[in-house]
Amino acid sequence: MRAIWKGAVSFGLVNVPVRLYSATENHDVQFRQVHREDGGRIKYKRTCAIDGAEVSFDDIAKGYETEDGEMVVLTDEDLADLPSRSSKEIGVTKFVPTDQIDPMWLDKSYYLEPDKSATKPYILLRDALESEKRVAIVTVSIRTRMTMAVLRVRDGVIVMQTMLWPDEIRNPDFANLGEESHASKQEMAMAKMLIDQLAGDYDADEYEDDYSISLKELVRAKVEGGEIKHAPEAADEAGEVVDLLAALAKSVEKAKAARGEESGSSASAPAKKAAPAKKSAAKKKAS
Repeated sequence: MRAIWKGAVSFGLVNVPVRLYSATENHDVQFRQVHREDGGRIKYKRTCAIDGAEVSFDDIAKGYETEDGEMVVLTDEDLADLPSRSSKEIGVTKFVPTDQIDPMWLDKSYYLEPDKSATKPYILLRDALESEKRVAIVTVSIRTRMTMAVLRVRDGVIVMQTMLWPDEIRNPDFANLGEESHASKQEMAMAKMLIDQLAGDYDADEYEDDYSISLKELVRAKVEGGEIKHAPEAADEAGEVVDLLAALAKSVEKAKAARGEESGSSASAPAKKAAPAKKSAAKKKAS
């Protein structure tokens, strides 16, 4: 693994230099949109919805759409005035009981590895969190934006999980789950019996992504069977260069015609004289 961030965990007067690693990775099979006939990749152009013109990357700005459909264009100067932080500190603000953190609030997970010189305070913080059954609420700046996170212990390693802001959690307001909806005693007894029948401990090795496994096997079988589209590399802008040369050539011809000169009078004559020599040499070689 490669560290994506370096900083330090600070609580009180203790400072623990750490490196941050992504704790998860996505193993989903990624598809590309291709032409069914030859397997060529589908490309998309950035065009303006108003005039249909293709827009270069330098002319693209960030826009915020209001509720009534109006667009507010934000410049780099506008965004530069927004509060941002580039601190390399994971600051502990509070230690709270583990059961007070709803899993719904948690987002991305990262492993924290201590520097060699900070192993002792790292272990101290890890063991204290485990013995007290608490997690640390921290603030951290990743990519210049401050966010909340928690520090907890997993398999002897301190894990930092970023948190969603309170207004990012949606309220499940479902009308058909009112107080009048209750299960009968018989239904509850049957439900408890079913739970007892399926009760057990969670073992991650008992589960696998059968869709991903089957998809990879399908792709492998097609590769081994030779069902592959050898799509040529897409031409860059060579076509535009050829068109430009053709346009320049036509312009030269028009300019000569306007001056009363014959088309190709100077450059083409030597080439025509040299042509028979090439043919005769070719005939001698063949004989």
